[in-house]
Amino acid sequence: MLESQQIEKVTFNIPTELKKRVALLKNEMNVSMSALYKEAIESYVRKKEIDRWKKAADIMSKEYEKDSQLKDWVEFEEDICEYTSK
Repeated sequence: MLESQQIEKVTFNIPTELKKRVALLKNEMNVSMSALYKEAIESYVRKKEIDRWKKAADIMSKEYEKDSQLKDWVEFEEDICEYTSK
């Protein structure tokens, strides 16, 4: 974590059984509950961001496949790039 990052306290509720499991993990890893929660949330957010990018790429890929004008334009650009790099 960067030293200049601001920290904000967050309060939330979780099931008692999950908290017990997190506490066991905390003891095994010799870290704070806060560190575990932070790592879990960072991992979750990172996964969701990647999922969002994959979904956007999939949408654009489908759009490209059904748009003949876009395909023609890309082929035209590729031809220009080939020509100018000679």
